[in-house]
Amino acid sequence: MQDDCFGLAMTAASPEAAQHYDEVLRAYLGFRNDTGIHLKQALAADEGLFMGHCIKGYFFKLFAMPALEIKALESAGRAREFAKVVSARECEHLLALEAWCAGDMIECTARWEGILVDCPRDILALRLAHFCHFYSGNNVAMRDSVARAMPAWQAGEPGAGYVQGMYAFGLEECGEYDAALKMGEGAVKQNPGDIWAVHAVAHVHEMAGRSAEGIAWLKDTEDGWRGCNNFTNHVWWHRALYHFELAQYEEVLRLYDENFRTEPSEDYLDISNAVAMLWRLENAGIAVAGRWDELADKAEKRTAEHLLVFADLHFAIALAAAGRGTKLDRMIDSMRLTISTRRTTQEQVLAEVGATMAQAVRAQYQGDFELALRLMLPLRYHVRAIGGSNAQRDIFSQMLIEAALKSGKHALARALLHERVALKPGSVRSWNLLAEALDGEGRASDAAEARRHAEQLLAA
Repeated sequence: MQDDCFGLAMTAASPEAAQHYDEVLRAYLGFRNDTGIHLKQALAADEGLFMGHCIKGYFFKLFAMPALEIKALESAGRAREFAKVVSARECEHLLALEAWCAGDMIECTARWEGILVDCPRDILALRLAHFCHFYSGNNVAMRDSVARAMPAWQAGEPGAGYVQGMYAFGLEECGEYDAALKMGEGAVKQNPGDIWAVHAVAHVHEMAGRSAEGIAWLKDTEDGWRGCNNFTNHVWWHRALYHFELAQYEEVLRLYDENFRTEPSEDYLDISNAVAMLWRLENAGIAVAGRWDELADKAEKRTAEHLLVFADLHFAIALAAAGRGTKLDRMIDSMRLTISTRRTTQEQVLAEVGATMAQAVRAQYQGDFELALRLMLPLRYHVRAIGGSNAQRDIFSQMLIEAALKSGKHALARALLHERVALKPGSVRSWNLLAEALDGEGRASDAAEARRHAEQLLAA
């Protein structure tokens, strides 16, 4: 047995193998580009490195791509060969991986949480539970999972900043913005390269409608996170969101072309960033030229995957926006066929939310806004189940408002927008849409007041 860098006993043939594994952990937590290199070195130093095979399987699962599913299973099988000589904690990691490979996100998350009860310093279990709570839409569990582990970490020690960054994000997603801001800024002060903590603070500014402060935050911290892996694209997307709220559309398109969509990545998060931004721009009346086609080309290849409903719905939007209705119809048919079994956690989400939301997307782009509204409205409090952040799922809230406006349901649109501006009083776009809804109701003076408020926000 060797001790890893966080003081947990692990099975390894040599200190060298354990040290390479430590570097894998650090690289993963820091979203570094050299994570795979260190994993190869760890397994080269000890081909039977149990946790090396487990984490390799986890990494394949994190990509959410069918081509890598078999590789995840192979990694689990390789780890299983050595399961008789490892600790109970390590065996729980294998059981978690096997559950995830079977598509049971509830079971694998329960395994990681079980590990954390006895071993709150198992930062790998903590980070993976964080991920699966996130893509289950369970914000409270994501927050509380980290809160339970926090006392095992001393401020300033290696790794503690990453834990605080995770906690900051959980706090933010639960609407505890002041606490999230303090925790996230503290984490970044300890470790300027902690892109997850930077991103947690970015979410606080987004949800609070503080666009100028958000831009300044990302500019001030850029040197620390710019060299991270493709998660940087998501952070650039956050910066573009701020500029969008300030109606700085040329800057949004520049960031799209030069930063977060400069490479035609196949990664589902990269595609989701791009889809969500193009939809916002077009909804605001901004032409996006041929940018949809590249995304639709990627989406066409992934219409039968259904590994992550969050990704599926963004693929559906790309197909609809590019005018590829036949491909989208085939995707919806594939969804219906898939949910007939409901074997996996994501297939259950597809049945409860995903397939209907994809139909709503189809209706919206066909101009049948009344149908889109009928499909979306009963699901508005259930869309959370697809996972993603409040900011990422906001596209579906905006789609609902658009459907209400374009189907002439101005009173409903006004009600939804009053709810929205109460939560995000700094959203210029929301105040302008509220004015549109009020105009539709014939309330010209109220509409003018809403527009004045939007103008004051822009001028501030």
